[in-house]
Amino acid sequence: MEFAQYFDLELFAAAFAVLFVIIDPPGCAPIFATLTQGTTRKHQKDMAFKAVSVAAVILVLFAYFGDWVFAKLGISLDALRIAGGIMLFVIGLNMVFEKRTETREERAEDLLEEIGDPEDISVFPMGIPMIAGPGTMASLLILSSEAGNGLPQQIAIMSALGAVLIITLVSFLISGLLMKLMGKTFTNVLTRVLGVLLATLAAQFILDGIKGALF
Repeated sequence: MEFAQYFDLELFAAAFAVLFVIIDPPGCAPIFATLTQGTTRKHQKDMAFKAVSVAAVILVLFAYFGDWVFAKLGISLDALRIAGGIMLFVIGLNMVFEKRTETREERAEDLLEEIGDPEDISVFPMGIPMIAGPGTMASLLILSSEAGNGLPQQIAIMSALGAVLIITLVSFLISGLLMKLMGKTFTNVLTRVLGVLLATLAAQFILDGIKGALF
């Protein structure tokens, strides 16, 4: 049998791009480094693995049971496309104008001042909302709904999610080194490029939602 019968490569690429831009592993790494500064290497590793694991469980559950929840609430997929697209568009604009990075850094500094050396920052804020935030959940649900129940499509989406989460985990584990290597200039350029891409994808979500609702 052909490879395409088991795996939708095009959908994998699209899902990976969307999830990578929204989760933004390079952007999360400095936040993780800030919140775990002054702690032991073992503590940092534990927090990295736990944060990604918590986010993975939440996102997988939302991907497969989110449709049921929305159906019970009487929310259509087109409404989700429009609402999710608007949220992602705002995130994309904030990335282009660096507002998202500033907000994340300010949040990390405030949390560090409040709790000092954190005992457990894996669930909040790293697991939720840094990784498994509203934008990630909405995008994953939209991708899963549009792909249908075909096994190759579901494998592609879950593989894309797994790949992004693995990259996020690695970025946490090497967050200190990553911050030094990337530098402020490279980070700013990368953030803006990803922001433009996300805003474009969000606009497509909105257009698809309007088209589906009206026609």
